[in-house]
Amino acid sequence: MFTAPVQHGTARRLALAAAAAGTVVLLAAGPAAAHVEVESDKAQALAENVEISFDAEAESDTAGIAAVRVILPKGIAPGDVTYGEGPKGWKFTTADDGYTIKGPALKAGVNAEYSVVVRQLPDVKELAFKSLQTYSDGKIDRWIELDESSEQPAPVLKLKAAAPGAKPIAPSPSETASESPSPSVTPTPTAEASEAAASPSAEATSEDDGGMSAGAWIGIGAAVVVVAGGAVLLVRRRGAAQQ
Repeated sequence: MFTAPVQHGTARRLALAAAAAGTVVLLAAGPAAAHVEVESDKAQALAENVEISFDAEAESDTAGIAAVRVILPKGIAPGDVTYGEGPKGWKFTTADDGYTIKGPALKAGVNAEYSVVVRQLPDVKELAFKSLQTYSDGKIDRWIELDESSEQPAPVLKLKAAAPGAKPIAPSPSETASESPSPSVTPTPTAEASEAAASPSAEATSEDDGGMSAGAWIGIGAAVVVVAGGAVLLVRRRGAAQQ
């Protein structure tokens, strides 16, 4: 008579235990459902020509990842980063604070895996690569928080201590060129100014022969003719009176 209640109580306890276990699993998996992973075989301070691999996990069931933008940590200049490998058709471009790789959208659920090569890692203990991954539908996952326990942590690469004798290398030529001032340009005179300086004035060319103009000489000639004509007429009149 008491068998059925015992079986009923046992089944109920088993159901509650299964539900509790499922809840624990879901809570544990929630924060780590999707993120960006970073790793490198040469994760050591001041290491040179280091290849760093990234794995941006997809969390959308309907849209694919189309771009990943990374804000570089302090100590790594965009000009010191080159593209390694990535999704087919994706292109690599740099900006003032980092770089972006983008191209044809991947299939929904496919991770964006790529790598870059850094000229030299800085002398620090860890590097945070803040990442923003954009989906084909415009949705953006922002993995930029520096607290590892947050819901959107930035991928962090932990570095070993620098090797004995390792030193920072000289800045790249691109950085040196961007910092050097551009040479000044001396302005050249305009064509109008050059022509004005080369051509003499009209007044200077109209005077010659001791500074008297041609019009003045013509006036003097006319006066001489008039005086000579008057003298001839006077001589003729005096001759006629004496006769």
